Amino acid sequence: MKTHVKALVVGGGAVGCGIAYHLAKAGWETLLVERDELTSGSTWHAAGLLPLFNMGYATTHIHKYSVDFYKALEAETGLNAGFAVVGNLRMAQTAARMDEYMLYSSVAETAGVYHEFLTPAEIRARWPLVRTDDLLGALFHPQDGYINPADVTQAMAKGARQHGAEILRKVQVQGYRWTGSEWLVTLCHMAEKGGNLVETPETFEIRAEHVVTATGNHAQRTARLLGIKIPAIPVEHQFIVTEPDPMLVEWRKANPEHPVLRDADAKWYVREERGGWILGPYERGAPARFAYGVPDSFRADLFPLDLERIETEYLSMIHRLPSSESVGLKDDFNGPICYTPDGNPLVGPAPGLRNMWLAEGFSFGITAAGGTGHYLAQMMVAGEAEIDMASLDPKRYGSWMTTEYAARKNEECYEHVFVLHHPDEERPACRPLRTSPAYDRQKARGAQFGQVNGWDRPNYYAPLGFDDHSSRSFRRGGWWQYAVAEAKAIRETAGLIDATAFTKHLVRGPGATAFLDWFTTNKLPAVGRINLTYALTPTGTTRTEYTIVRLGADEYYIISAGAWTAYDGDYLTKCAEDKAAEFGHIDIHDVTTQWGVFALAGPKARAILREVVKDADPDTVLRNKRFPWLSMRNIELGMCPVRAIRVAYTGELGWELHHPVEMQNYLFDLLMQAGEAHGLKLVGARAQNWLRQEKSYRAFGTELGRDATPLEAGLDRFVDLGKGFQGKAAMLATGIRAKCVTLLIDGPEDTDPWGKEALLLNGEKVGRLTSGGYSVAFGRQIGMGYVRPDLAAPGTRLKVKILRREWDAVVTEDSPHDPENARIRADG
Repeated sequence: MKTHVKALVVGGGAVGCGIAYHLAKAGWETLLVERDELTSGSTWHAAGLLPLFNMGYATTHIHKYSVDFYKALEAETGLNAGFAVVGNLRMAQTAARMDEYMLYSSVAETAGVYHEFLTPAEIRARWPLVRTDDLLGALFHPQDGYINPADVTQAMAKGARQHGAEILRKVQVQGYRWTGSEWLVTLCHMAEKGGNLVETPETFEIRAEHVVTATGNHAQRTARLLGIKIPAIPVEHQFIVTEPDPMLVEWRKANPEHPVLRDADAKWYVREERGGWILGPYERGAPARFAYGVPDSFRADLFPLDLERIETEYLSMIHRLPSSESVGLKDDFNGPICYTPDGNPLVGPAPGLRNMWLAEGFSFGITAAGGTGHYLAQMMVAGEAEIDMASLDPKRYGSWMTTEYAARKNEECYEHVFVLHHPDEERPACRPLRTSPAYDRQKARGAQFGQVNGWDRPNYYAPLGFDDHSSRSFRRGGWWQYAVAEAKAIRETAGLIDATAFTKHLVRGPGATAFLDWFTTNKLPAVGRINLTYALTPTGTTRTEYTIVRLGADEYYIISAGAWTAYDGDYLTKCAEDKAAEFGHIDIHDVTTQWGVFALAGPKARAILREVVKDADPDTVLRNKRFPWLSMRNIELGMCPVRAIRVAYTGELGWELHHPVEMQNYLFDLLMQAGEAHGLKLVGARAQNWLRQEKSYRAFGTELGRDATPLEAGLDRFVDLGKGFQGKAAMLATGIRAKCVTLLIDGPEDTDPWGKEALLLNGEKVGRLTSGGYSVAFGRQIGMGYVRPDLAAPGTRLKVKILRREWDAVVTEDSPHDPENARIRADG
């Protein structure tokens, strides 16, 4: 048995075996340990479906890799993984569902996933047992289907062994200790006793440079051992198996197997099983289980079936497959399947820990196992994956996350598996939770909120009584007119945006200046000034975007995206720790919740502030001479001390007003009263997103990420090549693989791009949108995205795929609205 390895993988389900396979194949000495038998967790009772359908860019790539990888496993290992390539038919009863499939089609096209659209007549002709009279059509993936979970796991395990990995069963981790250079992992052997699996006194230690946890339903035990939070909690998922259906048996005598059938509007999947059917519903009311850990007595066990809970879904199966009405039930399963609050797994470095990697919270673990192993191995071995994995990073949930929050959101996520996934969807569970003090004032003025990192922030403002849920759409929803009015207000008068959720860190100490100079790409600003800058990964891609405000010689206030507080803070802190011996002591404090932020922007912004600013010379305090663009000044607005920053994400004259959070309501009332005579309007995040695209302002998580360098993003002016900084050499070596551009689009009258669409030239995919929306300045659709470098010149004409049709688009100059920044710099 190995006692020192490069990588220790904890968990022998499909995900753990997929990771062990790819790490071993990459040449790392790998050991996998499993507390019971391989596949004894959720893997054994999984239905084994392999749906390519996914709205996320990273997860689509992961699923596609898995499907392709599983088809090649038998040739490598000699083990048949049981892959039935029967296809996947995703039916639609409503026009909204077809719109969802058309939006997905764009995602699939950018990731190279083949798919077809079928009419009801085509469905009926191919599979006459399926009732189609109430269908509008379907999305068909002929290249996927289902697989035997145990067989594919064993095949990956054998492949891992062939590449040199070792696998130990009946071994449980008892503790982890970081020595400063490696993990010292204490384990014990497990033994059978009375049908239970119990710990024995026989313990031993393994030294590992890296550890990956893929512990499935046992994620809460893993969290306790590591002293971190992991919002992966199982939810009950039941499926039933029917007796043979005589009509199906007869039909199969001369026909191939049905594809996996998904009636998304009825919230179920169905596939064939030995002449009968398997029905898997995603019903309302499925409870979370094991919120504080799996009982020692629970092994490859199941929960009692709750048929009443799935009665609606069962009846809808009979409606869709009338031949199943007289067929009896043969078997049933109700087992735990792990979920996370947003449905995406947790894949990447653990918060606060070195060389500890998480692969937890897989609700579609069989589908994701191969691809997760591939891309996580890239992250561990090469430093980054070839796709941006930030959307799956475990640190997208901060320390505010609790067990209750995770359990309730995971239940909601389960219920929403087949609910329409509108791009403007906002789910209601566990809200409001984190709110700025002005929340009630904003709500009273018609704010419709969205949730970001637990914060409720206004998306837009509508008349009181407006129903946000019914306004959602894959086209222009009922909220669109209000966002247009808000965007126009900022361009014509002024708007006030609550940006309190911004991530804010204070960095200070004798090593702060040298550290930030190395950590970021741009020159550091002078005292009282600000700079936009970027922190890179060691592989030269964009890890974080920062606005740096220099408060003193060695004191900095740095601002980043509100969705990524723990993600940014963890990286910042770890890098500072690594460089402290070289640069000196560095203090880092997360001050996000200490400072509220209002962004005031528009041609009337200065006039509004002039009404309330207190200064010895109020006529000059806000003018360019005393308060130039890209500077910070401590000012007083009424009785509120404000750290004012002259910058505006909307591209208009404006200030970010950072204020003590406990004074927020006072400041809100003061600004609203002063702005009334100047046409001040409250503005939400959706209008802001459109406006920033008119200025070509890149956003982290869309244009900016770990799959592109700042030079590819077109941010050369924020990269000082005259100094050394982390990732510089790798960035330069990468070169320019694609370029970020802004496009004006002549699209459909009722639909704007969402930032998921393919960009085409002569029918060939040449890039993809990363953001999209509507431009009030140009009266047409707008988008940002990446194209081949030779197509990035202004004036280049391309096509954008929206609603399965190609629409004209033209690459425009950066900052098509006010390219000279005259409005931002305006004096007065």
